Amino acid sequence: MSLKIKPIGDRVVVEAAAAEEKTASGIIIPDTAKEKPQRGTIVAVGDGKKDEPLTVKVGDQVLYGKYAGTEITYEGKEYLIMRESDVYAVL
Repeated sequence: MSLKIKPIGDRVVVEAAAAEEKTASGIIIPDTAKEKPQRGTIVAVGDGKKDEPLTVKVGDQVLYGKYAGTEITYEGKEYLIMRESDVYAVL
């Protein structure tokens, strides 16, 4: 996927995974009870800081904080822009 957004510095752009529709036991979750996903795919990365290169790359599946990043809409899709330090783990 080629995204025309180029984050600056140590920021990354993440496309959040879809919210769960059902529980493990098969109960359908209504829209009002769905939780914001805390995982997604990195679709763009910045250049990093002068002495600290980024450790994540485009295509990585990551876990991030519940309130991490700033939500943006670009060409009809929802993305999050966050600092690399807001990413907790690469899956």
